[in-house]
Amino acid sequence: MKRVNIITLGCSKNDVDSAQMRALLEGTEYEYTESLTEADAVVVNTCGFIDAAKEESIDAIMTIAQEKTQGRVEHLLLAGCLAQRYPNELMEQIPEVDGIIGVGHIGSIMEALDSIERGERPQATDQMERPYLEKLRRPTVSITEYVKISEGCNNRCTYCIIPKLKGNNRSRSMEDIVSEVKDLVERGAREIILIAQNTTDYGIDLYGEYRLRDLLHHLGEIENLKWLRLMYAYPDHFDDELIEEMATNPKIVPYMDMPLQHTEDGILKRMNRKTSRRDIIQVMEKLREKIPQLVLRTTYLVGFPGETEEEFQALLDFIESHPIERVGSFAYSREEDTPAYDLPHQVDDEIKVARQNRLMEVQRAVSEEALQRFEGTEQEVLLTEMVEEGLYEGRSAYDAPDIDGAVFVRAQGELKLPSFAKVRITGTTEYDMEGDFIEYSK
Repeated sequence: MKRVNIITLGCSKNDVDSAQMRALLEGTEYEYTESLTEADAVVVNTCGFIDAAKEESIDAIMTIAQEKTQGRVEHLLLAGCLAQRYPNELMEQIPEVDGIIGVGHIGSIMEALDSIERGERPQATDQMERPYLEKLRRPTVSITEYVKISEGCNNRCTYCIIPKLKGNNRSRSMEDIVSEVKDLVERGAREIILIAQNTTDYGIDLYGEYRLRDLLHHLGEIENLKWLRLMYAYPDHFDDELIEEMATNPKIVPYMDMPLQHTEDGILKRMNRKTSRRDIIQVMEKLREKIPQLVLRTTYLVGFPGETEEEFQALLDFIESHPIERVGSFAYSREEDTPAYDLPHQVDDEIKVARQNRLMEVQRAVSEEALQRFEGTEQEVLLTEMVEEGLYEGRSAYDAPDIDGAVFVRAQGELKLPSFAKVRITGTTEYDMEGDFIEYSK
């Protein structure tokens, strides 16, 4: 039996794809292994969104290529966005690569591995808009699980390559999503994180109307589901019914990731974003009015072609006048095959990096002040690991895994992991909180 290791890079959507590939290997002649040193074949599930992600993927590929050259790995198969975007270049320039399956072909992982075993170099990137692989049971289930509610994207942001790699938005049926979440919860998941390229577009292609509100309502009825978290919710399709559902559904945590990218109308127009500064403020005000305890996360893109110092300063002013608790940023990456690649007035790399650093310095103070409101309060925390004896690390409902801060919890005696606990918050920093264990929560 051949042992296969899967290396996953990029966003949480790739995590779901890797879980599906693992599920497809179950009960076949290929056995999944967590250990790279035990693997006969390695699948690198790549990301190709921006330069930094591409470099990380190339580094991982070259590391495994070296392992193959030295005889420690027999086969190397590439999957994901970078493989979809540059299949010919990767096959030609890295001879250690044995095959490629693009974003529409992860269901062909076994066929690709079989082909490689026969000495062939398969390359399958012709299909992007594949049907979602339904009814696959994940081999293992964690207390936190990501669930993809759609594939592709209807937006045509001028800086983004994703629609060319993954096609248009294709929503999964509500019944299939609910069924998957029920299965995950029955097998131990307590936190479900909904993801897509744009979660607020859910349903428009399948039902002729936006149906995220209905999906959230049905998921909220699942017994033993504790936290329901919403990511990548673009601001252009928020209506009052959706906001009301988020405010009244007890399973939905008071946290939301809402990618804004920028706040200034001229930049937003050149990005082909469907919102304005005024729209953004209105949505934020409605959300905060209905959900006073809400913590927002967003991402800003700086150094977009034509961004002036005045426009950048206006973005900084917005950050201070309309504070958002969790913020990430990245410098514009000039990607070929995107409309923004040919826009005039490209910003120098040095200016982009400097602006990103300035933005995060302003945000650091905003985040620190925002967290201070939790001091002295009692919060529910998902404990995930022991740092040292008497000290544990976890996340509050206001923190998404891997991208937000942590809660460091002091306790007398050993605590169960993972588990939910009530914690008295005693202090905060720019991004993290600390507190004392009170008791386990249900």
